[in-house]
Amino acid sequence: MGLPLFIDGEFVDGAGERLAVTDPATQNVLTEVPFATPDEIDRAVASALEAFRTWRETPTPERARLMMNYQALLKRHQDDIAKIVSAETGKTFADAKGDVWRGIEVVEYACNVSSLMMGETVENVAHDIDTYSLVQPLGVCAGITPFNFPAMIPLWMFPLAIACGNTFVLKPSEQDPMTPNRLIELFVEAGAPPGVVQLVHGGKEQVDALLAHPDVRAVSFVGSVPVAQYVYRTGTQNLKRVQAMAGAKNHLVVMPDADRDQVISNLVGASCGAAGQRCMAISAAVFVGESADWLPELRDAMAAVRPGAWDDDGAGYGPQITPQARARILDYIGRGRDEGASLLLDGSDCTVDGYPDGNWVGPTLFADVTPDMSIYRDEIFGPVLVTSAVDTLDEAIRFVNANPYGNGTSIFTASGAAARRFQHEIDVGQVGINVPIPVPLPFFSFTGWKQSFFGDQHAYGKQAVKFYTETKTVTARWFQDAPSQGPEMTIRLR
Repeated sequence: MGLPLFIDGEFVDGAGERLAVTDPATQNVLTEVPFATPDEIDRAVASALEAFRTWRETPTPERARLMMNYQALLKRHQDDIAKIVSAETGKTFADAKGDVWRGIEVVEYACNVSSLMMGETVENVAHDIDTYSLVQPLGVCAGITPFNFPAMIPLWMFPLAIACGNTFVLKPSEQDPMTPNRLIELFVEAGAPPGVVQLVHGGKEQVDALLAHPDVRAVSFVGSVPVAQYVYRTGTQNLKRVQAMAGAKNHLVVMPDADRDQVISNLVGASCGAAGQRCMAISAAVFVGESADWLPELRDAMAAVRPGAWDDDGAGYGPQITPQARARILDYIGRGRDEGASLLLDGSDCTVDGYPDGNWVGPTLFADVTPDMSIYRDEIFGPVLVTSAVDTLDEAIRFVNANPYGNGTSIFTASGAAARRFQHEIDVGQVGINVPIPVPLPFFSFTGWKQSFFGDQHAYGKQAVKFYTETKTVTARWFQDAPSQGPEMTIRLR
């Protein structure tokens, strides 16, 4: 039996075509996902618009209590949700639990919505005149989410948007839709009123319908660079507010004074974790000076990591999401070899006992990589780490800044001066100092730069509240028992 859509407060069988959802470790069919028809998209948006009329009037403390109920349910069901994540993505159970937890943290942040939506007031901006601002919701918002974090990224979007007083239409990845369906079930159980959230499945046609729909005010997207550019251009051309988070080539700069064991351990985890299918994965390392001598130890540490099934406690990570994704990674490994990079560790022929049909790719390490090589220019999105060597921190900073992406970067060093200079001069939105994957907690914002982000306001944190709201400024005067001063013929307030 296939998955349902969720429209107008009810789970309904979709009338459109269906796509098989498979286990990436076995290729067994888990379920079928229905692609929403144009009529179903229209019904979902119409229901969200109608619900907005009353939901926007709901007091912010009541919206906050809904989020409190929801985060409690998510915590109670974290393991169950993680098993669904593992089944349809292949993630190890521990990694899947982390996916769920990082989403729960954003829901917890949404519980503070009353404070987040406070305006500002100045008394007596002129004689007996006060000015104050009100923070109000936009209307119907939409979210288009990727396969790699089927719990976390939807939870970045709809809880905070709804807490701000909006209603929401979620279009998750068609590759792993079971997790978002479960998230919506729990949201309904938490007490979400009918129409506040809608769930529609599909691909490009359904995305285009949301981008073009006149009643959708804002769109949040996470995905590859070409698709993010398309979503941003199409959405803004249709006069929508858009935040589009895109791909990356995240660098880790290694200084010679860094702790060698920490560098190697963190590089292995940050490049191979989640099978490399993270937009914040470290996929490029820049070794400064003598730290390049650590490459043999890094190779040995990566070689000790093996992929496996989700319930294999010894597995470092799971399979790629699809056979096509695996084939793409293998193609890049071949290209890197042909382009002249030194292939220190080749994961192309990786197999896992008992899972002959899994989308396996082993840890892969390249050295002597130059910026003109495709394995450096492109986001591979697999457990492939490319490395380069430079002589100084100056060169390392120039190397990173020349890259068109700006999602995240890190430096490992024992020098406070080097770290401060790096964080100041680096042209990247999220910086880690002795932290390999600098994803901020939800009271900050996820701030990718350059070709890694298209839009003005970023995901979660205070910037997301601004993205999902508008500011209304009121200038007020209450007349006293005084005679009129006569007509005011200038723009000056007195």
